[in-house]
Amino acid sequence: MNLSPASFPPLVPGVVLMMLCGAMTLHGAEEDGAIPRSLQEDAFDALLAGSPFTRSLGVSDSLILTGVVHVEDDVLATLLDTRTHESQVVSQQPNFKGWRLVGLAGSPDRMQTWTARVQIPGGEVVSIRYQKPPPRAGSSKSGAGGGSSSGSTSGGKLPPLSDSQLKEARLAAENYKEGFSSDGYPRQPPPEMVAKLSRLSTSQREEINREMLGHRNRGLGLDDRRKIYEGLVDRAVQRR
Repeated sequence: MNLSPASFPPLVPGVVLMMLCGAMTLHGAEEDGAIPRSLQEDAFDALLAGSPFTRSLGVSDSLILTGVVHVEDDVLATLLDTRTHESQVVSQQPNFKGWRLVGLAGSPDRMQTWTARVQIPGGEVVSIRYQKPPPRAGSSKSGAGGGSSSGSTSGGKLPPLSDSQLKEARLAAENYKEGFSSDGYPRQPPPEMVAKLSRLSTSQREEINREMLGHRNRGLGLDDRRKIYEGLVDRAVQRR
């Protein structure tokens, strides 16, 4: 079949006019927004950069429970922010951030099952599960001379101590009236604490000092260390 131009029927002028008007109408409607324009690739840049499936949705996403300490009638829980390596203590009283411990769950003999329920400012209660603290960059996996704290009161092993820290714990136990770097006091301990320490043996004071050095290695501040230190000393005195 010969498909020469002559074989096609001539277009009716009215049809040509309708086709031109339709094309102009569609172009005008697209400019006016009546017809959605096709999306450009850069429209998805923000979504790809901050996907809702990978975005952090809660305050507790980076927090883990690293230990629990019983101090007389109070319970202290240590929390660690795995992003900043900032550690803090929560108890039944609000801490410096206004966080308060409202409950603990799990088997006392299995720290892997522990969960702390913490109320944050605003009234929201978040659940924070126990996890082994991740190693900090540049930290050694084992302490020099094999020294480490037993961590029996904190629900897990504390960071290992160096030879110099072990020596500091021993010397501070012998010279307990002078205090030491990790007891939570800015200077010497108050007279009432010195009186309690005098009732303990040197080995008992040294054991407490080792544990407190471990808490300092975790990054606890003065107020948190002092509260734990006083609790450890009180319990040791009661056991005598």
